[in-house]
Amino acid sequence: MEIIVVSIGALSKNPLWNERAPIRTSHATTTLIRTTDESGKEMNLLVDPSLPAQALDARLFERSGIKFADITHVFLTNWRPVHRRAIEALSHATWWMHSEEIQAAGDALDAAITRARRESQPVDALILAEQNLLKRVIAAPDELAENVDLFPLAGYTPGQSGLLLSEPTRTTILAGDAVATAGHFLVGQVFPDCWDLEKAKESLGELYEVADLIIPGHDNVFLTPRSSGF
Repeated sequence: MEIIVVSIGALSKNPLWNERAPIRTSHATTTLIRTTDESGKEMNLLVDPSLPAQALDARLFERSGIKFADITHVFLTNWRPVHRRAIEALSHATWWMHSEEIQAAGDALDAAITRARRESQPVDALILAEQNLLKRVIAAPDELAENVDLFPLAGYTPGQSGLLLSEPTRTTILAGDAVATAGHFLVGQVFPDCWDLEKAKESLGELYEVADLIIPGHDNVFLTPRSSGF
């Protein structure tokens, strides 16, 4: 198994830097996992394809030597649009997300449609497009590949989920927005606009106990205190 950070994400505003208003374009960290499926066939799993498609395809080639056409699977840590700007350019791949996030996103879209119809308003075309896009997403299995497991981290969104990557000498967790940045992890902070703040804190606490390396939602991979014996 090979783990490659394709693109390092960034926050539109970082309160740890005393930023109170958006000053940059937010984008999520995108990671490539190169492994094999249960039949031994090559699997190229792209997690959170956040940059615009043309830019991300170029970055993928720079970092791994492969192109979008070689991606077999996509995993979304949550349904927030910033995590999936390039996903429509990956229509040939299988799209995975945690079943609870699929359900929560579907419920929110259904509620928006019901509200518009109740108020005798036209349904926003964007909502209908989102609904059609969501239909393409499949519930991720508990084990996506050998040593690549679903790792639910509810809190930021109802079905926020990462991936647990088990290697012989360390455990790496692709945390998505359960960990915004390395700085947030080190001071024990979660996103303030969480769906459920207490659940988000519980998920963060679990990561302190399990992970040696973390790939956060909007930052580069980092070593946790646990990996140093603290």
